[in-house]
Amino acid sequence: MRLYVNIDHVATVREARRTTLVPERRREITTEGGLALGGANRRIGTAVQRLTAAGIRVSLFIDPDVETIDRAAALGVPAVELHTGRYARSWRKSDAALRALGRAAAHARARGLAVHAGHGLTYDNVQPVAAIRDIEELNIGHSIVSNAIFVGMEAAVRRMRQLVDEARKP
Repeated sequence: MRLYVNIDHVATVREARRTTLVPERRREITTEGGLALGGANRRIGTAVQRLTAAGIRVSLFIDPDVETIDRAAALGVPAVELHTGRYARSWRKSDAALRALGRAAAHARARGLAVHAGHGLTYDNVQPVAAIRDIEELNIGHSIVSNAIFVGMEAAVRRMRQLVDEARKP
């Protein structure tokens, strides 16, 4: 996947405090995977350096595998967001993707990274991911906004928050 972003515009015009770099294909409706960090990471590394120099905390949206996490850490980012798409597509059939997320989150945390996760999380599948202690932030948008059409934004957010909080109880 290619990285399409005007870093100067983001860093200077938007006055962002934090950002997540996400891969995108021009005709893609939703992101279908994490950043490809194999090989030459010069463009991503440059983007990370420029955003960091502008005082912006950078996270990379990546697939939940150890090699990619190690490459992200080598780029000097303080955080990663683990792509939960595989889990979202398979959670009813198998817990393999959930176990992979848990291993990836533990590895990222051990590398000193803040761990976020998101993509395809819903009211039905969020709790097992929210229960992973090494994940400190979940990024859930589509499900909440879609539900808000029927119940209102406040109720939609409150319900998701309740599910996450229940899953994180000891």
